[in-house]
Amino acid sequence: MTPAFAQALAAFSPQLPLAVAYSGGADSSALLRACAQRWPGQVLAVHVHHGLQAAGDDFLQHCQSVCAQLAIPLAVARVDARHCPGQSPEEAARQHRYAALCDLARSHFAQPAASIALAQHADDQVETLLLALSRGAGVAGLAAMPAHWQAEGLHWHRPLLAVPGQDLRRWLEQMQAPWVEDPSNADERFTRNRIRHKLLPVLEAVFPQFRTTFARSCAHAAQAKDLLETLAQQDAATTGLPPLIAALQKLPTERQTNLLRYWLLHHHGTTPSTAQIQALLVQIAACRTRGHHIQIKMGSGFVCRKGANLYWYNPQVLVQKP
Repeated sequence: MTPAFAQALAAFSPQLPLAVAYSGGADSSALLRACAQRWPGQVLAVHVHHGLQAAGDDFLQHCQSVCAQLAIPLAVARVDARHCPGQSPEEAARQHRYAALCDLARSHFAQPAASIALAQHADDQVETLLLALSRGAGVAGLAAMPAHWQAEGLHWHRPLLAVPGQDLRRWLEQMQAPWVEDPSNADERFTRNRIRHKLLPVLEAVFPQFRTTFARSCAHAAQAKDLLETLAQQDAATTGLPPLIAALQKLPTERQTNLLRYWLLHHHGTTPSTAQIQALLVQIAACRTRGHHIQIKMGSGFVCRKGANLYWYNPQVLVQKP
């Protein structure tokens, strides 16, 4: 086991029982085996069958075989991960996967899991950062993937974000432990795969320590993100949520933007584009009369004016009441 892998495991102290998201690939195979060695009898495996490729049945059979050999309880969910109009296939699969993992961890074992571990590693973090940069993301995007968060009554962890993917494969080879290769990982129609196969080798040659330095930048961005969220919470105490338009107008434009993004993400789970936010700011500034109408596409729904407040709704689901 490399020093980076060993250090990551030593620093990982989840609440137990721990469920490991297990796809059968190298990354999750290394995480599952390492955790099972450290906490025998306290580790569970959760597998999501997305139904998106024929190899999915082979992945499941592999996971069942390995978990039976290691005496690790395994729970499986089959989901329809097809995307909706206007939604990226990657985002649809991610949403279905996280919902299924949560349900499996909480409801499919004699003792529900307290934590879920995901196997994204340092290379995945670099890819996420580069994708965010290519899209002109703000600090929330540049913070990339968090190492720990809480949701749906569970602690979620990514303990391998400082570990190069190659370290995990080397350890599995030393252990003579099998894994499966996802054929879609070689498909360069996906931007993330083009980054992995074409860009990361160049970065390795030019900046050998890029994983460490990029991770440091992500950490700085994460700190800035936390500060902005704290500021948004302070401003929300004044404007209310949903926000009063008159109270919003008293804030500087940058703080209006920060508060609107916080409100839409944390209360409605949607992320508007920069152009959408800018259009909304123009309407907020112009809203000086009772008859001023606001209805602007914002993320996956719309922001509208109702009386003195802004509201958000998604016409594809039940209209949210004020």
